[in-house]
Amino acid sequence: MKKMSIIHRIHEEGVVAVLRGENWQQVVRLTEEAIAGGIKVIEITMTVPHALKAIEELANRYSWNHPDSAQHAIIGVGTVLDPETARQAMLSGAEFVVSPTLNPDTIKLCNRYRVPIMPGVMTIHDIQSALDLGVEVVKLFPGSQFGPGMIKDIKGPLPHANVMPTGGVNVENLGDWIKAGAFAVGIGSDLTKEAIETGNYTLVRAKAEQYVKAFKQARK
Repeated sequence: MKKMSIIHRIHEEGVVAVLRGENWQQVVRLTEEAIAGGIKVIEITMTVPHALKAIEELANRYSWNHPDSAQHAIIGVGTVLDPETARQAMLSGAEFVVSPTLNPDTIKLCNRYRVPIMPGVMTIHDIQSALDLGVEVVKLFPGSQFGPGMIKDIKGPLPHANVMPTGGVNVENLGDWIKAGAFAVGIGSDLTKEAIETGNYTLVRAKAEQYVKAFKQARK
């Protein structure tokens, strides 16, 4: 998919699953259940041991152009700290990049290869700097430190900024974030914690369905 098509799809889907795990095989299982539950945008973090193996396997299996709609998904990479890691992930099949920080070199590399990047920001200055570098969507992180009202505060001076909060988003407050103007939301441990603790990965599917339902209700 082309850059703007991916960004549009992230906005339309609205929920990005940020997946971490004990090993890459576990993350593949978590991804399978999240997608089956309706979350079609997946961020595999580089904190996962051998994360690139997970990205490569998933990117080979899932695509928005797949003839089977059950296999429709966009696989991206998260917790990217430098351009070298971003490039490795791209070559493994990642279709978007997420970073916890604002790294100009990483942004420039992603722009060079026309791959969407969502850098982490905490201030209006961070957001403006990201926009100046050509970023389309910024990641408000950690969202738990701000709350949905921060989106409205950002939209005051920067109404054109597309903001995706990550950290602290759950089923109960997802609607508040979307109604406040969030471009999309990133969800993490709340989606997978119980499944990882119990080994019952189908719990991820059930939780994913709750998130998708909450998003659709908020976006009406």
